[in-house]
Amino acid sequence: MEKRATSNDVARAAGVSQSTVSFVLTGRAGISEATRERVLRAAAELNYRPNLAARSMRTRRTGRLAVVVPVASMNPLSLIPGAVAAAQEAGYAVEVVSLPQNPGERGERLAEIVGSGQYEGVLAFTPLHTPPLDEDDPVVLSAGEFDDDMHAAGLFTDASPIVEMMERLAAMGHTRFLHIAGPQDFPSARARRQAYSDSVQRLGLTSIGVVDGDWSGQTGVDAIAALPDGILPLAVIAANDLIATGAIQAAMSRGWSVPGDVSITGWDDHPQSAFLVPPLTTVAQDRERLGAHAMARLIAALRGDDAPQRPADLLTIRWRESTGAPRV
Repeated sequence: MEKRATSNDVARAAGVSQSTVSFVLTGRAGISEATRERVLRAAAELNYRPNLAARSMRTRRTGRLAVVVPVASMNPLSLIPGAVAAAQEAGYAVEVVSLPQNPGERGERLAEIVGSGQYEGVLAFTPLHTPPLDEDDPVVLSAGEFDDDMHAAGLFTDASPIVEMMERLAAMGHTRFLHIAGPQDFPSARARRQAYSDSVQRLGLTSIGVVDGDWSGQTGVDAIAALPDGILPLAVIAANDLIATGAIQAAMSRGWSVPGDVSITGWDDHPQSAFLVPPLTTVAQDRERLGAHAMARLIAALRGDDAPQRPADLLTIRWRESTGAPRV
């Protein structure tokens, strides 16, 4: 059997000390980029794999991080690829560990994960009822992008794109607006509703109402079907793309043109939204980069570095043909 490469072998191949190899592989600051690249290249050529158990006993570092997510929840999954890529780029291995769906049971499971000695850090996108931590315990970071009920929170409650869309529609000549809102037990839906109401007042627009409903396309259909005749031209701010899709279908069923009679916006930039007739103006959320940013915050906490600033362009409006100047 071929002998397994050691950190001494890597140090000799890279022309550095064994401690420098350890510093590079554990992400220690103060190593030049040239030295870091030389060590990583030597480790790759030798197919070196650190002994995590031995390292843990010597340094309390395992080189492993955990991302914890509730069982059967799809919401945080789009954040995980970015988080994993950021951790691997920093030299860490990552495991995705499930938590109970019931918020009351998550604390007990989290205590097991923290006390296992397997991880240097734990990242969650949901609130965590963190057990008391000792100085030797891993760093635990809750990014707060979802609440206890797995409703979008954190960045996802930033409704500033609603303001920008309404300002642009008003500049096109729209004065009459309708908001088709999502369920109000979602923080994101409440934030978008508030941004709509504030913009109507600030811009001196006319709101013909706010229609509550669920996140489905049927909510959009019902809202448009219930409008009286003589309401045109109209700008519709829908709380997500499914609602907006239903609104487009209902408007066309009434013989209204989109965007000539009705301009319609959505939120989420679902894959099909660019291929609707007409293509839908909507808000894209870069969840992969948000996951990477959350992981960068955890790694900074582990290394004692300053927390990185959140990228400014994680929310982007995709302007498409479902919006335009109102027909006179």
